[in-house]
This record gives sequence, C-alpha cells and structure tokens, in this order.
Amino acid sequence: MNYTQNEKISQITPSTLIVGIDIAKEKHVARAQDDRGIEFGKRWIFENREHGFERLLEWVVQHQKKQEKDHVIFGVEPTGHYWLSLAYYLKDRGYDFVIVNPMHVKKSKELDDNSPTKNDTKDARVISQLIKDGRYSVPNLLEGIYAELREGVKVRDQLSKQLMIIEGRIQNNLQRYFPEFFDVFKDWEGKAAMCSLRNFPFPTDLAALTAEEEEIRGRFPCFIQNCPQRKYRQ
Repeated sequence: MNYTQNEKISQITPSTLIVGIDIAKEKHVARAQDDRGIEFGKRWIFENREHGFERLLEWVVQHQKKQEKDHVIFGVEPTGHYWLSLAYYLKDRGYDFVIVNPMHVKKSKELDDNSPTKNDTKDARVISQLIKDGRYSVPNLLEGIYAELREGVKVRDQLSKQLMIIEGRIQNNLQRYFPEFFDVFKDWEGKAAMCSLRNFPFPTDLAALTAEEEEIRGRFPCFIQNCPQRKYRQ
C-alpha cells in the first residue's frame, strides 16, 4: 500500500469495507463501516485466538456479501504486543492491515459524543474513522530471519539496559560502603578486584582479620595469594 496522505485516502473507495479493531489482552472488539462512515451491524467481539480470528473473517465475509464490498482493510491501535498475532494472521491471508497512532485515537474520541471516556466499542469506531480519513500507517511485519534479527536486537538492548542498571548499583554500593576500594583497584571489574569483592566485600571484613594476617591488612591486595579462586590472576 502507498504511504502519502492522498494515496492513502484514494485507496479507501466505495467498494472498501473498513474494519476497526480495538485490541485487548484476551478479547478484541471490531466494528465495520464504509468509506462514508456508515456503520454496518453491531460490534463484533472475538477472542485473541486462532478460532477467534476465523470467526472474525466469517463476520467480515458476511458484511462483504451483504454490502457488496470487494476490498477489506483492517486497522488497529497497536497495544503492546497483543496485536501482532492478529496482524500476522491477516497478512498471511492477503488482507490489508494498517495501524493508527494511539495519540490520534485519544484526541479523536470527543468528535462523536463530546466525551473523552474510553471503551472498547467507541475506540473501534474511532479507529475505523481514522482509517477512512487516511490517517494510518502500514506496519513492517518481518518474517523469517529478519524477524529473528529484530527480536535479537530487542533482547540485546534489554540486556544492555539491565547490565547498566546492575553496574550502577555496584558502583553506588562501593562508593557508599567501601570508597577505599578504588585506592587499590582502578577498575572493579578486573580479575583481582572481583576476587577481592567475593571474599571481602566490605571494609569490616578486612578489619576482622586476625593478627597473623596483619600483612594482608597492611598490603590489601596481597590476600589474593590465599584466595581460593587464584585462577583469576592467570
């Protein structure tokens, strides 16, 4: 499908059946209309399962036959990841699938009833109206290795953020409870520093050493010679 505003509008013809779907975790709500905004029938509620998608298509085909429409365009407001299953299902069956901006949905709710309240039936109607006006975009639904690469990049970004958070917590605790640590070690991630933290994470652990271990107290890093994990020095 084309992406310019005029071309988006031109693709909504009198023979087009517009189906706006409000996405939820378990059940979705669909409403159908034509290019002039005339609604067909009542809302249709279906489950976020394959059999629910099949029932949706049966409902759409009935409207197509009754209203003599030969083109169908589905649109949703992307909510989390719950819309992806439906998107791939419809794409595999050759239907046009688009998404609308959640901010547009929020700002357009008052046009019909002067009320900003939210409900599934109303949102589905607003979504279909936005599609009629060409205010939609076509999602890039990747498949195969490209979808795997996207998920891999997503997981990597999540792990990187978590790692930064953990590193920040360690730095915070070291500065609060063991500021002298950096007088000896330049980087807490070094092998010797990590071995030290495993055995003496707090200054009190060093202060509790016996008199026989005075040399370790005086020369802080020397205790690594007795560390059971000497492999970190290799």
